[in-house]
Amino acid sequence: MTAEDPLGLPGLPRDAEGPVFRAPWEAQAFGMTLTLFDGGCFSWKEWTQTLGAEIAMARERGDADDGSRYYEYWLAALEKLAVAKGLTTRGEMLARKDEWDRAARATPHGKPIVLPGR
Repeated sequence: MTAEDPLGLPGLPRDAEGPVFRAPWEAQAFGMTLTLFDGGCFSWKEWTQTLGAEIAMARERGDADDGSRYYEYWLAALEKLAVAKGLTTRGEMLARKDEWDRAARATPHGKPIVLPGR
């Protein structure tokens, strides 16, 4: 960690204002990670090891190391850590993704997505 990068996250897109996100889901994944960390769900060491392993697997697969998929790896690491810590199950995550997909496809462009029964 440094004064310029207080979280110790190499390659994190940033500008003079701080972290920069290309899509809302990236900011949401970032926020969920910090909220779970702040809530004591995992240590920062566990987080960095999980994210590092995800990035290493991507490199082994030959993914381009240009930063464009950083938050995809971030989200994959968050999902793996959440399952490993018993915060959710793989099945629960897949069911929720399916619910969101169906709701998004049924929602007219520009309208908020609403999950049925929620």
